[in-house]
Amino acid sequence: MSTASIHISGPTATRIGESFDLNVSLSGAAQDTTAGKFIFQYNSSSFEYIRAASSSGVSIVGENNEPGKVTLVAADQSGAFASGRTVVTLTFKAKAKSDVNGISASVELGQASNGTVQQTAENSIALQYASTIPGDLNGNMIIDVGDLAVLIKYFGIGSDNPNWSKVANADFNKNNVIDISDLAALGKLVLYDNGQPFKLLEADIMGIQNAIAAGKLTSVELVQMYLDRIAAYDKQGPSINSIISINPDALTIAANLDKELQEKGPRGLLHGIPIIVKDNYDTLGMPTSAGCTCLKDNNSVSDAYMVQKLKDAGAIILAKANLSEFAINTDTNSSLGGQTKNPYDLTKNPGGSSGGTGAALASNFGVGGLGTDTGGSIRIPSSYNSVVGIRPTIGLTSRDGIIPLALSQDVGGPMTRTVADAAIMLDVVSGYDSNDIATAASVGQTPVSYTKYLDKNGLKGARIGVITDSGVTGNNTEVKALLSKSVQDMQAQGATVVEVSIPNISTILSYGSLSGYEFKFNLNDYLSNSRMVDTTKLPYHSLTDIINSGTDFLQSLKTTLNTRNGIASLETQEYKDILLYRTRITQQSLLKVMADNKLDALLYPSTSGPTGSSTGSANRLSPFSGFPSISVPAGFVASGTPIGIELLGRPYAEGTLIKLAYSYEQATHKRVMPTSVPDLPVHVVPAP
Repeated sequence: MSTASIHISGPTATRIGESFDLNVSLSGAAQDTTAGKFIFQYNSSSFEYIRAASSSGVSIVGENNEPGKVTLVAADQSGAFASGRTVVTLTFKAKAKSDVNGISASVELGQASNGTVQQTAENSIALQYASTIPGDLNGNMIIDVGDLAVLIKYFGIGSDNPNWSKVANADFNKNNVIDISDLAALGKLVLYDNGQPFKLLEADIMGIQNAIAAGKLTSVELVQMYLDRIAAYDKQGPSINSIISINPDALTIAANLDKELQEKGPRGLLHGIPIIVKDNYDTLGMPTSAGCTCLKDNNSVSDAYMVQKLKDAGAIILAKANLSEFAINTDTNSSLGGQTKNPYDLTKNPGGSSGGTGAALASNFGVGGLGTDTGGSIRIPSSYNSVVGIRPTIGLTSRDGIIPLALSQDVGGPMTRTVADAAIMLDVVSGYDSNDIATAASVGQTPVSYTKYLDKNGLKGARIGVITDSGVTGNNTEVKALLSKSVQDMQAQGATVVEVSIPNISTILSYGSLSGYEFKFNLNDYLSNSRMVDTTKLPYHSLTDIINSGTDFLQSLKTTLNTRNGIASLETQEYKDILLYRTRITQQSLLKVMADNKLDALLYPSTSGPTGSSTGSANRLSPFSGFPSISVPAGFVASGTPIGIELLGRPYAEGTLIKLAYSYEQATHKRVMPTSVPDLPVHVVPAP
């Protein structure tokens, strides 16, 4: 008995959310074949079965649809089974980018003469691909100007034209005419398609938006890619342990944003972009713990102002990141989240307190993130994870809805893998908030967009003062060598770099952080604020309550918490003197050295040694003054730990800092991703 074969003709590539047809034909079927039982099996996480239709002369007399399997029984009275033409067509909807290789088929054929059953031989299925990528008219599987050239040639023809088959794949509006709408649609794809497949690792915001605009990517697919990496590397494999919680609605939100994009267009550059937020930002639908088991069930009743700004811009809060408990230390260890590892050296911590955000971004678990900085908590982990971190001017971004450490020094800001992404995020999260009076000072101080400062030649003509005082730079010879190399790189780009000393530097560095004074009072205010938290469901309403629990916090913090809880009042001369004199002398000293030397910014290491060693005093200049600073990757010490350099500027001079940092970044490209978290195989995207 001859062996029959079943053939499937379908697309070489599918796009998420689009329907496509599979045409099924036979070869080797006996001439008197009149009945067939077709069995199709498919990956239900890649495809959704829609329907089946038969060709002329063939009738579908039975259909059974099971998860991942469709069985059809068809009758043929026209000889179609033996003719080799299409006998049935199945329609599927793509849930992920894939091809019909994920669909298999077999058939049993009945012969009318004697009732013999003819079956396809094992592994005899032949998959014949037919390109159906919309707009691919030259058959090279990408969208390029060659496709546009073909479409222009046949512009204006309709489906009744003999050449219609050459351009039907570019009839985007499905009106059976090649019109200006189709030309515009293909032109947009050509504009944004770089001819390369989308690559997740180190992807930046503009690259992602271009891939989405080119039809290569959706937010659903992007979110799933990051979820796959988190699943593979955060709690297993190298066990980076940077994430405390994942947004259970992330894929649904992404799907809604994909739909909105198609119907209304993007809200902005953050539309559909997954963001990782330090777990001291109130976030609706997710607990906000500050890393403490005492707040593991703190489901806030509102979003932090900066989180709300991100959501309004179309960003997706993908996950909440681990932190040093209550943001107190610089090791990123907490009772709820445990110890986060540095992805560059799994034996070390990632710095802190925003180390979870830093490690997650370095590991490519999200596109961008939010950190908070009281004494160095954005810039230290940015340095140790080879990412960019901006500590804004106090008042540029709102602290409302952030579990506080010391409001006199607290500020929230972006952490990203590139300076451009940090500028894009800063555009969104900055601005006046009536619930944080400090932000009133920023009115009139912000540019139309910080992205206008992304100038590759931004260092040309700039004057930068490199601080040489060992109290700021530290004594680590490797770090000093990196700083010296950074100076040379900046000079090569046209900057003038002069050595400077900060007046009164020893006095400035003799002061401590005000977190030792303010933490108790700021935290108690947060825990009692019904506009932020559901006070009826919180088990603890004060720092005293938390300490009295005995165990519901990181035990290594017990002495620190007791000491801070012992501060009876902020109405003391000691506290007021520090607040007044420390701020005044730091601001005046920094402004004087910048004015005397006509400087655009001050330069020093973000940290004075590898992770796990002393962080030095460089981080104090920005919080003690309230002035902005940015940390940008500068290279690696011999142990493999990344180190950043920091640029500090005048109040509300974030644009200038972004310009200088961007020019340095583009000239040096010091960031290299860690080897502990390599690329993953492409994974299918389940439906949200």
